[in-house]
Amino acid sequence: MARSLDVRLRWHRTTLDGSPVIYGEAGDGPPVVFLHGWGLTARSYARALPTIAATGARVIAPALPGFGRSAPLDGDYTFEKLARWVDDLLDHVGVDEPAAIVGHSFGGAVATATAWHHPERVRALVLVNSVGGSVWKTGGQRGDRQLAERPLWDWGLRLPSEFTGRDYRKVLPVVVRDLVGNALTNPRAIWRAAELARTADLRTELATLAQRGLPVSILWGSEDNVVPEATFLALCDAAGAPGDIIEDAGHSWLLADPEGFGDLVTNSLAVQRTLTERTGAATRDPGRGDGFEASA
Repeated sequence: MARSLDVRLRWHRTTLDGSPVIYGEAGDGPPVVFLHGWGLTARSYARALPTIAATGARVIAPALPGFGRSAPLDGDYTFEKLARWVDDLLDHVGVDEPAAIVGHSFGGAVATATAWHHPERVRALVLVNSVGGSVWKTGGQRGDRQLAERPLWDWGLRLPSEFTGRDYRKVLPVVVRDLVGNALTNPRAIWRAAELARTADLRTELATLAQRGLPVSILWGSEDNVVPEATFLALCDAAGAPGDIIEDAGHSWLLADPEGFGDLVTNSLAVQRTLTERTGAATRDPGRGDGFEASA
């Protein structure tokens, strides 16, 4: 196994239908696709992704359309179009087997949509502080309130507090570089992605994917001021998964703790693979009595 220090992301520029695309790549082995959060690019995660590649995976980390010099989408900005874009890119870079897709924040919703619209592409999902659960607050006289009801000023106030901790100071310049660069080069794409993230509700899709047997892991930082706990719990409920809470971690904890993030993702994928193999064996031989039932 290679050491993460010996693995680096290599950056590539290519085109899809004549439009430029930027993506990072590292390692060799089963494909793991990483989809970044809103306002950022894959470069913000450059310290975290080699840890995954060092375990024996081929990591592919694109800049999503409209971010980091990847051309924006034409027309409406929808999860279906983003999922098609991911599918086209994987075909273009020669991924010919199902990939594990890891998505952070906005990228988690794109990962879910990719699994929904192109199920043959995806062998596992890891959602990290992901949008898509829709719920902002639970209970109260008004019942559950949706993220679409959350005022934009509240989002704006919460985001800067993510980077006040000591551990985040070293990554703040990278984040600012990406945010400012994206805002200057593609402000309309930034706004459309923000609106899509704010209104994202992929609970039905996620529930169906889980019912089909797609392994899903859901990670959330306990100090997340951007994606609230209600959203995390709604995703867990939809996927029928307990989820994993990272204590004392904010929305972008994986930037401040790249090694911890790499370990968590690697462990999640290993557990998913083991469960898939065991349930597959039980399906082939329901009489072996190991507690798993054959599917109908």
